[in-house]
Amino acid sequence: MGTSVNTSTSSNAAPAPAPAPTPANGACCQDVESAVRQRYADGADRVAPDLCCPTDDYEPQYLEHLPQEILEKDYGCGNPSRYVEAGETALDLGSGVGKICYILAQKVGPQGRVIGLDFNDAMLAVARKYQEEMAQAFGFDNVAFHKARIQDMALNLDTAQKWLNANPITSIEDLSRFEAHCDELRNTEPLVADDFVDVVVSNCVLNLVRTEEKKQLFAEIFRVLRKGGRAVISDIVCDEDIPDDIRHDPDLWSGCIAGAFREDEFLNEFEQAGFHGIEIMARSDEPWQVIKGIEFRAMTVRAYKGKHGPCLERNQAVVYRGPWKEVRDDDGHILRRGRRLAVCDKTFHLMTDADSPYAQQVIPIVPSREVPAEQAQPFHCTGSAIRPPHVTKQGQDTRTIRNADAPCCCDDGGSCC
Repeated sequence: MGTSVNTSTSSNAAPAPAPAPTPANGACCQDVESAVRQRYADGADRVAPDLCCPTDDYEPQYLEHLPQEILEKDYGCGNPSRYVEAGETALDLGSGVGKICYILAQKVGPQGRVIGLDFNDAMLAVARKYQEEMAQAFGFDNVAFHKARIQDMALNLDTAQKWLNANPITSIEDLSRFEAHCDELRNTEPLVADDFVDVVVSNCVLNLVRTEEKKQLFAEIFRVLRKGGRAVISDIVCDEDIPDDIRHDPDLWSGCIAGAFREDEFLNEFEQAGFHGIEIMARSDEPWQVIKGIEFRAMTVRAYKGKHGPCLERNQAVVYRGPWKEVRDDDGHILRRGRRLAVCDKTFHLMTDADSPYAQQVIPIVPSREVPAEQAQPFHCTGSAIRPPHVTKQGQDTRTIRNADAPCCCDDGGSCC
């Protein structure tokens, strides 16, 4: 059932020394993809130190077994592998020569699984060349590399290519048959199935996807994650809107400049796709590039999947610890410091489960009498409704009582207890 692929190649590239002439709009899309493919093919053939912005944020113990070629031909801007745990199924978008995948292989261990997706044959060839060597070094083989576009992770391009080799396109009718076959592959043999992976990572690749396909890309990331899973994406962002003369330059696309996200829009893409718990994990203090006064820098964002589903009333509440006076979550709940916010069962678990991004910020308040899940009624999350104290009192008896485990104020023999 699944693996996934990347629209560009793995890693990223820095802008070309000088902008190329702006192409006609009709040619722009093809020029962009061709420029990205060629630039990364060149980066797989020989070391390209100017590709993207280098980072030294990798944990050294995971680099010890990696071949020098992989270390030298890795082009990225961050280290999303820091946020992956043992036993997980991890998917790397734009896996390139495989550096992040081979780091993840060690982190998830023999009980985990790593899938690398890339669109560039030259990059994939380097990554696959070392699979047996890496498996022997680690003592287990848990990595697979596949060719795909990251905005279309259901389609295995290696499988599609085999069909194309046997059925070459020589007419419009042939093209229609090929497209129909690709649709069938997506439906019956998806490379990465729905709700398949625990974590999606990417290192400076999402910006290489064409603007008109970026929403589809985020929808695909959301699709392949299991409920409760997360995306950890390192990419290039900018502080201002990018003008058209930069946006339409294929060389600056392949250099991770023209397709960069504006910082706030990058976060908004996750929100629009349905993610919650969206958080900036790392952001470069200094810009990597400044072009026409626009600052381009690396940023890593983490976002969770799982806030979809029915809202059911089980009389739970949460209390926001602070320090802010009030905050609002992605569903519009307003949490006021110290107040018992009435929440549905889904939101209660989103905020309080151990792996929740909010767990350290709220106090769970359970009801006096638990409402069985099968008896729970629909609950209208109004955003700021307060749960009455009597609903969550832990003593069902209204008489004054004392917790037998708590120290008495009069243990010296007095009668006040």
